[in-house]
Amino acid sequence: MKLDTSHMRYLTADDFKVLQAVEQGSRNHEIVPTQLIHQISKMRSISGTNRSISDLAKLKLISKVRNAKYDGYRLTYNGIDYLALRTLLNQEVVYSVGNTIGVGKESDIYQVSDRNGTAKVMKIHRLGRTSFHTVKNNRDYLRNSRQGTNWMHLSKLAASKEFEFMSMLYAKGFIVPQAYGCSRHVVVMDLIDGYPMRRLREHKNIPKLYSDLMTFIVKLANSGLIHCDFNEFNIMIKNDEAVTDEKDCGFVVIDFPQCISIQHKDAEFYFKRDVDCIRRFFKKKLKYDPQPEAGMLDTDGFGEGYKYAYPDFNRDVKRTDNLDELMQASGYSKKHPGDRYLEEAVESMRNAEYNSDDDIDVAEDRSEEESDSDYDYYYTEEDEESGEDSDGDSEEEENERIIEALSSGVGNLKMDKLGNYILED
Repeated sequence: MKLDTSHMRYLTADDFKVLQAVEQGSRNHEIVPTQLIHQISKMRSISGTNRSISDLAKLKLISKVRNAKYDGYRLTYNGIDYLALRTLLNQEVVYSVGNTIGVGKESDIYQVSDRNGTAKVMKIHRLGRTSFHTVKNNRDYLRNSRQGTNWMHLSKLAASKEFEFMSMLYAKGFIVPQAYGCSRHVVVMDLIDGYPMRRLREHKNIPKLYSDLMTFIVKLANSGLIHCDFNEFNIMIKNDEAVTDEKDCGFVVIDFPQCISIQHKDAEFYFKRDVDCIRRFFKKKLKYDPQPEAGMLDTDGFGEGYKYAYPDFNRDVKRTDNLDELMQASGYSKKHPGDRYLEEAVESMRNAEYNSDDDIDVAEDRSEEESDSDYDYYYTEEDEESGEDSDGDSEEEENERIIEALSSGVGNLKMDKLGNYILED
């Protein structure tokens, strides 16, 4: 299903009133009664409301539920997309929508531009998506929560949280995209002139890149936050022409909805996992595995020429700021109920890529051999020999097929009720 914005120009102000009414009614109703839609929209006549409902249903912005006990409608993903886009258009954050440039397990990425023609990225959160081409209706998390499978609500919370994190971190000088706007489940941010680090196979200064990445992890933790998904998929390497000066580290970190406080009960585990993800990537893909040199005195970085090869939570994390308190990050304090549901969903996102049959030992005194064994499910021997991640490549090929289908609007691409893209053979 392609994000088709061509119908927006034909929708009237009354149509958007009715669409917003369905959205507001969805807060307390799984299926919003027609009479309630009319009351919330404050349309003059019921006939006008019914006319707008009919037009919106034809465009699949709302849908009528069959076998319901009463006449009512629910908002579709297309509908909430239109509402978010209209808000961003009115705020002059977005002027035109371009092609799909990425598809994630929990989001869709589009290139957009503002009125001045400046290219930006629009990230549409789709929490609840299990995979690109398979559907699992019963998720382990949120099974017992009142919100149930209200993934649209959770997607709004995730987008809002990511916008807050990015805005705060950018203002504090962290190497993250600048966030321009947020509406419902959509966030608009800088377009990075580069590529994901997972594609990196050579670099002009590998030791510096390694040290800068490790320093970023520590700097973020010193400010009170842990990324929790700091890996080669969420680090963008800038193209050479995009590196402005010598002080430019040449990378940008993305994806922040899952950040936690350093006071979180699992803070040390997630910090170590972020560090180990970078160590593993550099060792397996770039053949760079620095060893600690006790004789060195320089502790401003990590790797070759420094005292420590990699950061340690208890040794290196020293709070210098309270961003976790300002952002009410998970683990800092009690959260209001809406955040609790998001936290349950995001907790599964944090662990989605790290499940293993073996227990993960987080003891500080593990040997290197024991540490490597924890990540065998990331890289097989065949991957190490070929220098490629076969699972990642197959997933990327699937992504490219979906992106091509989204761009061309082919008929064999559909979306289920949770936002999963399904390619039919």
